[in-house]
Amino acid sequence: MNRFEGKSVIVTGAASGFGTAIARKFANEGAQIVCADLNMAGASELASELANAVPFEIDVANEQQNKDMIACAVDHFGKIDVLCCNAGIPHKGNYMIRMPVEDFDKMWAVNVRSIFLAARAAVPHMPPGSSIISTASIGGKRPRPGLVPYNASKAAVITLTQGMAVEMAPNIRVNCVCPVSSPTNFDFQTMGTQNLSEEMEKKVLETIPMGRRATPEDVADGYAFLASDEAKFITGTSLDIDGGRAI
Repeated sequence: MNRFEGKSVIVTGAASGFGTAIARKFANEGAQIVCADLNMAGASELASELANAVPFEIDVANEQQNKDMIACAVDHFGKIDVLCCNAGIPHKGNYMIRMPVEDFDKMWAVNVRSIFLAARAAVPHMPPGSSIISTASIGGKRPRPGLVPYNASKAAVITLTQGMAVEMAPNIRVNCVCPVSSPTNFDFQTMGTQNLSEEMEKKVLETIPMGRRATPEDVADGYAFLASDEAKFITGTSLDIDGGRAI
């Protein structure tokens, strides 16, 4: 099914994890993709695998680079139908008062400021019916000790989504997804290891009623739904992709 035939989609953080799955999902359903990432080698490799995609190197916290990313999409595809603000960074689990100020500021610049910059540059090139979708986190709704600054940044993404949805209605819909823990490099950085002990893994899964962590494909499915005509009357929503963890 080519739900996105003729649609132009930007995916930030496309070189790994959720971003790669999101880009592949839209491409497999007919979309033209800008694969944007700080990791240009990874973005280029992904773009080469997709039917109609171009890579773009970007620091999403940089204003001019966001403007250049939007120009790249418009130059190649003429418009932007879906802006996927997926790029983000975590911090290694620790108590907030032990976190260096510069790490806090960088994380907020990447996780929150980037959405403001990308949306401001993209909206003039988005036709009626377009969508902006961001990656928040279930931790933005139910924060836990050790990840307070990260969870607060994702709560800001949720609030930003709601406010943008009101400002941009009825022409542009704005939503976000709230994934639970996922076995990606992003989570490995938070946990400080790629090999969780059996006890640690059990503790994580005990908090998720459906008994597993999210996969990148779960998140990509949520993005595709929110961008599709099936969700044409949905805006300002934060879609939990959490296996019930928020209950």
